Formats: sequence, C-alpha cells, structure tokens
Amino acid sequence: MPLEDHLLTEATNPRSVEIDRLDARQIVALMNEEDAIVVNAVRDVADAITEAVERAAASFRRDGRLIYVGAGTSGRLGVLDASECPPTFNTPPSMVVGLIAGGLAALTRAIEGAEDDRERGARDLLALTPTASDLVIGIASSGRTPYVLGAIEAAKAVGAYTVGLACNRPSPLGELVDLEIAPLVGPEVIAGSTRLKAGTATKMILNMITTGAMILIGKTYGNRMIDLQPTNQKLKFRTRRILRELGGISDEAAESLLAETAGRLKPALVAALANVSPETADILLNRHGGAVRAAVMASTGVDPR
Repeated sequence: MPLEDHLLTEATNPRSVEIDRLDARQIVALMNEEDAIVVNAVRDVADAITEAVERAAASFRRDGRLIYVGAGTSGRLGVLDASECPPTFNTPPSMVVGLIAGGLAALTRAIEGAEDDRERGARDLLALTPTASDLVIGIASSGRTPYVLGAIEAAKAVGAYTVGLACNRPSPLGELVDLEIAPLVGPEVIAGSTRLKAGTATKMILNMITTGAMILIGKTYGNRMIDLQPTNQKLKFRTRRILRELGGISDEAAESLLAETAGRLKPALVAALANVSPETADILLNRHGGAVRAAVMASTGVDPR
C-alpha cells in the first residue's frame, strides 16, 4: 500500500464526502466546524510549542537566527512569518529567515519537483552558513517532504537545534528532528488540501513561536509593540499613541521625544518612564538587553506597571 494511504493529511474526511451537494451557507458552516478542531489540536502540542519558543529566544540572545524551511503552502507560511518580523519587531531581515523550495518564484506559483529535491534543500540551507547558534524549523504538513528533510539533515550536521512541524505522526521529519511539533488536525475538508486546517495550524504555531520569542527578548512592553519600525503614517501615529499612553505624556511631548530618538519608541519610552535623557535611555537599554521594564527599574528602582 502506498505511503500516502497512511497519511492523515491525505485521508478522506467522512463529514465532507458530499460537500459538492451543499449550498454556500452549508459549506461555510462545515468548514467553520472543521476549523474549530485546529484550536484543540494546537493546544494538545502546547508543551512542544513552548520548548520551541524558548529555543528561539535562546538563539536570538546569542545572535543566532530562526530559519524556516518548507515547500508549497508550508514554505509560504514560513516566509510570511519571517517577513512580518522586521516591521513588527524592528528585527534585521537576517534574524528570521524563510526558505521555500523553488526560491522566491515559488511564493506565487508551483515549481514542479522542487519539493522532491532533497539535495537542494541541503544546499539552500548551507548557503545561509548555519551555525550551532541557529534554530532551524522544518515545516511539512505530510512530515516527509524531501526538500525539508535535506535541509534538516544539513542543519543537524553543523550542530543547529532542529524542530519539525508536521500534521502527521509518526513521520520521517518527526523522527529526524530534535523537537517534534505535530498537531493532528485530521483529514481536510477537501482531501489532501493542506492549505486548509493544516495550514491554519501551521500559521497559528509560527505566530506563537516568533511572537513568544520576541516577547521573551524584550520586544514588547505589556501587550504593546515597542520596537516597531514607523515606516508609514499609520505606524508613526501608532508609535506616538503608544508613547503617549504608556509614558503618561502629552502628544506634543511624545512628538518631541520621538524626534530626539529618530522615531525609536523604546528609548523614548524609557526616557519618559524613567525621566532620563534619550542618551541615558539608550545606555540603560544596552545594559539590560533591550528590555524596557528592566531598564526603567534599574534607573528608578520601581516596576513601571
């Protein structure tokens, strides 16, 4: 029997076998019910996700990178998550990297055979010159994509910590990596269309890994983004509003402080909360790993709640 016949992600969903007989409202209801399964499936692997968050934060603290590797939908989701980190958390593009089988062209169209090239996966990963400080996450809903397996083998060879994210268990990917994350979302509404529940689970987990790690390394204050890049009018307004609300200062004072810090919210916020100059705020942040709360407490002796 072919391997595909044993894959949960390729199985036929008994609840949707007659989906082509449903009207639009019924299709929406059925898909919504199936999507609700994803939340519990992700919750079931919370311990593994937690470990991945902590590993990612540890890599960042030692100037390592988080590298996603995937093909098709999995690869696109990795690239998407990586591309959102610089504008959200003011990280360099090299800090979270997404590799997709077939290269950038594969973001918008299928590149035939790219996912089956195990050697290319290894070459693409090695082209990034990975080190033992990096965290490499292979994403493959099936858990057996050759491109991803090749990249993970190359990552392990240089001592990088490896994570496998799949929606099947057991899987070749799960057996190869240091840490397996395998949310079992069940058969798709359309058999084998893993851009659906498997894709949703993948997106949720990648959100948790990068967001959780960025919080741990001080990229937020409370639930506010404080290291964002104010590259457009919306973000400039958001930066000023956050400084005004968290710093307890007027809009005019916020605008003046941001002008002194070249638009950088973190030193402006420390300056406002600790009542120090922007220059001193930068020194405090450097001493305390970029964490606003720790920088303010070091200056004032008080937790700025």
